Amino acid sequence: MATLLFQAAGAAVGGIFGPLGAVLGRAAGALAGNALDRALLSGTSTVSGARLSTARLPGASEGTAIPRVYGTTRIGGTLIWATRFEEEATTERTGGKAGGTRVKTYRYFANIAVGLCEGPVAGVRRVWADGQELDLGEIEMRVHVGSMTQLADPLIEAKQGEGRAPAYRGLAYVVFERLPLDDFGNRIPLLQFEVMRPVGTLERQIRAVNVIPGATEHGYAGVAVRETTGEGSARILNRNTLTAETDWQASIDELQALCPNLESVALVVTWFGTDLRAGDCRVVPGVEVVARSGESRPWRVAGIGRSAAHVVSLHDGGPAYGGTPSDASVVEAIRDLAARGLKVTLYPLMMMDIPAGNGLPDPHGGAEQAAYPWRGRITCPPATDRTAAAGTAIAAFCGAATEADFTVSGDSVTWHGADEGYRRMVLHCALLAKAAGGVDAFLIGSELKGLTTVRDETGAFPFVEALAALAGDVRAILGPATKITYGADWSEYSGYHPADGSGDHFFHLDPLWASPAIDAVGIDNYMPLSDWRDEDLAAENPDGFRLAADTAAMARQITGGEGYDWYYASAADRAERLRTPITDGAAAKSWVFRVKDIEGWWSNRHFDRVAGVEKSVPTAWTPREKPVWFTELGCPAIDRGANQPNVFGDPKSAEGGLPHHSRGLRADAVQRRFLSAHYDHWGDAAVPAGMVDPARIYLWAWDARPYPAFPGNLALWSDGGNWRTGHWLNGRLGAGTVADVIGAICEDHGLAGYDVSAVAGDLGGYVQADVASARSLIEPLAEAFRIDVIEDGGVLRFRSRDEASLPAVRVDVLADLDDEPLWRERRGHDSDFAGEAILTFYDAAADYAEASARSRRAPAATSRVLSLDLSAALSEETALAAAEALLR
Repeated sequence: MATLLFQAAGAAVGGIFGPLGAVLGRAAGALAGNALDRALLSGTSTVSGARLSTARLPGASEGTAIPRVYGTTRIGGTLIWATRFEEEATTERTGGKAGGTRVKTYRYFANIAVGLCEGPVAGVRRVWADGQELDLGEIEMRVHVGSMTQLADPLIEAKQGEGRAPAYRGLAYVVFERLPLDDFGNRIPLLQFEVMRPVGTLERQIRAVNVIPGATEHGYAGVAVRETTGEGSARILNRNTLTAETDWQASIDELQALCPNLESVALVVTWFGTDLRAGDCRVVPGVEVVARSGESRPWRVAGIGRSAAHVVSLHDGGPAYGGTPSDASVVEAIRDLAARGLKVTLYPLMMMDIPAGNGLPDPHGGAEQAAYPWRGRITCPPATDRTAAAGTAIAAFCGAATEADFTVSGDSVTWHGADEGYRRMVLHCALLAKAAGGVDAFLIGSELKGLTTVRDETGAFPFVEALAALAGDVRAILGPATKITYGADWSEYSGYHPADGSGDHFFHLDPLWASPAIDAVGIDNYMPLSDWRDEDLAAENPDGFRLAADTAAMARQITGGEGYDWYYASAADRAERLRTPITDGAAAKSWVFRVKDIEGWWSNRHFDRVAGVEKSVPTAWTPREKPVWFTELGCPAIDRGANQPNVFGDPKSAEGGLPHHSRGLRADAVQRRFLSAHYDHWGDAAVPAGMVDPARIYLWAWDARPYPAFPGNLALWSDGGNWRTGHWLNGRLGAGTVADVIGAICEDHGLAGYDVSAVAGDLGGYVQADVASARSLIEPLAEAFRIDVIEDGGVLRFRSRDEASLPAVRVDVLADLDDEPLWRERRGHDSDFAGEAILTFYDAAADYAEASARSRRAPAATSRVLSLDLSAALSEETALAAAEALLR
């Protein structure tokens, strides 16, 4: 319309100048009108966003030092390769259908390689960009661990050309492919990485682990499971980390990265027991809450939905346990582990959901049943032992479930009936394993000591017979290729000696071990390996320990010490260290009473004893017939943990507590050395062939909840506080100890003659950031942890001054030198020493933020301050202990 009007107007104005002017005016008016029409009718204009003209890429300069990492810590990276930024232009139209504005925006992506440190490393746990943790599920990042055989990255080779790309062998580095730069001002951000580089031997020794928590509704799921938290909002129940799409993936990825020789994983699946009285105990799957809104994959176990399941009790305002893993998540976990090349052992486990104030009659004689007790406490009242009532109670506990009571459809296993006995749980798990494609091994239970020692009116052990029958039923489901065993408690596997003064001794589990359906003797091995206490610092330890975490001494105690050579007859004897030798005056078979003498038990015929007299006919056990598996092997990360490894520090449980003589201090090094002692011993050629299978030493335990989300998120996981001194391996594997780090530094600098076996202390990570000598790296550690260094016959011996035993030494001969005293002692005044010590470190629990620990004398005779800056990742309590030690 505007074109016509402007044409007419232009012709009228141009007509003043004659016919030619009218023609030119009409043309000019048409052009102006056309422009106005386009603006009015189409309404389109283009607005361009900000666009980069150039980009400066920071990179490594010639001669830049490559850092060395010892343990696990956070370091910066160095840009070693990059392409030009990739530009992506996007045009969007705004406004009406026939008009509006076109907005053209630009996004930029970086293809870069970032060098980390000297390799090989185990992997990278977390990444920060400009101080904010990156969600690794949303970007493409590849980690090259820095081996001497690693190949070039495919992206670098694609850009540089085949055969022209460096592999950066010996350098650990990461490659980001199309890293979005929107959030960083269209620049490459400051990148930092949590690098894991194990420096000890334990990680390479591990071949099998137990995966817990067992009680986690969707924690084993391989896909995200969501619940609605409000209108328009939801959360992923099984993603509490930014390192992977699910907690399971993040945790198992890290486990495999840290343990390169891992072969087997025992997947723990928990159901709940409700009573310590065998005849009254229900064995049921449980849930945390009775309902979840908008659960994307509803929880279901054995055909039981959430609303019909047992709801676990509350403790401190929240669920005392997580729920039973959903059947779907268990199937996914089994298949995922198998796809990773790992052998899977399915481990059904029963936890006791008995809260405080339960009011239930206690078969052990208490006012009520203990709170959250050990499953080994399930039993029959003593008055029913050796009666028909005991057999009836055991039958009620087991139930009468058979394979025919289940329906299997695809990956779903459904139970039909009202039976809530133990057999239902085990058979359900066996059918679930079969539905998942089968498993390598299967446990029919563990540590049910209070049940296996109950006798009926005939003197038989009915629960042992029930376990043997159950093993046969599981064999019928899973077939001959699956290995089956029972995980006996370490105090249960070898026999039962009634504490009634009768002199009876029964190899009560032999019918089970001899059963053709059982392939191995399973032992949950928490046998004590030390008897260390405070007085051993100033006196000689009777077992030859130089410090609490003496690896060689602990290895000797595997076939010696408590439970082998001697025992404490009472708590009073333990306090006074009055040891009673283990002997057998009747038949001269001390191995019968030595719980640690696995070889003696395994290689001999077994004869039950009545009133101290051996029967003439042996049990069904055939010597050396089957291998021994350690279905669990663990030690708490607590000082003197090796004194009593079976103790778990859970405040809500009546079983919780501290090991003998422990001060309750965290001590990761004790756990590490305990486990290494076992590997060193059982891998020795002197151990009889075929006895203990080194590939079946299942460490307790690795958690499917990824570190550091667990134990950090206490609002979500109430047991996170137990991690500090518990049996968990997460957050400890891959970290160092003071001894391991000093040893690695010596090795890296070509020092072969060194001994760090007398060094104690935890050290999560340490960094050599520049070219430095071994001395300059070790001296700060020696000062912070009070380590003496002595040269002895060409060997550098390191010794923890405050942790190593230094008994008095008698000096019979003194050199009498002229004009020299026989003895000299130097004393200083309090004012000669610092009144306050400050240790600066990196706090591993706070994303490696710089922190400081202070200790001050009370009262202080001087205002002098001793300050030490340590480039190490430590726990806060380790740093505090070191700061206090600096003032001694």
